[in-house]
Amino acid sequence: MRKIITVILVVLFVGLAILCYLRWDVWFGNLPEEPYTTANVPHRILLTFGDDGANSRNVSWVSGETLQSSFLQLADEQDTLQVSADGEVFASRAGQAAYYVARLNNLKPHQLYNYRVCTGGRYSDWHHFSLSDLRQTTFLYVGDVQDTIAGIANQLLKAAFRHHPEAQFLVCGGDLTERPTDAYWQETFDGLDSIGQSLPILTVTGNHDYLKGLIYSLERRFSLIHSYFLNSMVGENQVYTMRMNDVQLFLLDSNREFFYLFTQRQWLKKQLEASDAKWKIVVLHHPLYSIRSKNNNLIQRWMFDDLIREYGVDLVLQAHEHAYARMTNHDEKLMIPTTPVYTVSHLSPKNYRIEFSSLFDKFGSGSRYYQKIKTSGDDLILTAYDAMTQALYDSVVISKSSVMDYGLNIPEVIEFTPVPGNKKDAQFAERIEAYKQAKGIN
Repeated sequence: MRKIITVILVVLFVGLAILCYLRWDVWFGNLPEEPYTTANVPHRILLTFGDDGANSRNVSWVSGETLQSSFLQLADEQDTLQVSADGEVFASRAGQAAYYVARLNNLKPHQLYNYRVCTGGRYSDWHHFSLSDLRQTTFLYVGDVQDTIAGIANQLLKAAFRHHPEAQFLVCGGDLTERPTDAYWQETFDGLDSIGQSLPILTVTGNHDYLKGLIYSLERRFSLIHSYFLNSMVGENQVYTMRMNDVQLFLLDSNREFFYLFTQRQWLKKQLEASDAKWKIVVLHHPLYSIRSKNNNLIQRWMFDDLIREYGVDLVLQAHEHAYARMTNHDEKLMIPTTPVYTVSHLSPKNYRIEFSSLFDKFGSGSRYYQKIKTSGDDLILTAYDAMTQALYDSVVISKSSVMDYGLNIPEVIEFTPVPGNKKDAQFAERIEAYKQAKGIN
């Protein structure tokens, strides 16, 4: 008996060792951060929402490696105000920088504001923003961006906002940055250039925002850059809610361990119970219903999905799985489409193999996508676009009594080029052909 137990333990140990060897980079392999210095001029300026939702803005920036006197000048048609900034030095693995945030509250709708920031007597260029008509809410959503160095995210985002100039802000479903290194942070700001200084940016955390380890850790600079989290965190949970007109957004951090997710569940329940918003939208990184495997993200689903259904959440915006997909809830008896509507999207150069689950109404693979969400009377309208061509890809109109699915009339595009000799790619290509034949896709 003792020998059998010993053999079992040895087999388990060897199996664990092999698994660790195969998955070591996935679990523990952090991309090295090259040494860097931080210029003594205000840069990496980012506009976002603040502590008072639609009537507030935060402006964050970086300048130098030590704290200096810093402020923001805010000019409207009548006056110029000076708003002091809070500063904090953060040291990463390969350098350090001083981060600043100025908080602007009690702003007026229909007002054009010009602003510039100053640190140590050095001024940035002037930028501008305005508070839009709050009778209607319109924003763009992107999933993972994860752009390569010198990538095309800025071109795609600029094109999206040119086609939808009515959009009031941008929401990202996490992994806005490829990895938490200074070089990739710079790429993120390059991608947001001319957008991130004039339109508020909101993002949830993604797994690529974390440093890997036995326990994943999120660097402080994430919150210093995305400064709305500084006053909204619950413990170490990066959560945030923002109300604009009749829309309320609830941002979650789906990357954390079970006990953190439980705390977020309590926070989400409290926020949903207190909300009287007509439209409720939850944003998180990991899809509650995975398009890669039915067993993926089960903990996140167990934690949040029942609350989403119980408290009448209308739309769930998700990312992580590098394809497009949309799942509409259905009445079990009549098969009538109802809320919540779940979507997965990405704007990344990387495309993943997916499963074609019958739970989903529509898929897209081989391109990059973004979505526009807007209110119109008694409807919440979701439209999805191919970011490479600006072609309409999906369309759903959500009301409180039904969901009208206009996306079924728009052809699906499923493109994939398998790597020769790659068994998983070959299997995925076979699944694609079977799916196309079943759906009548050419």
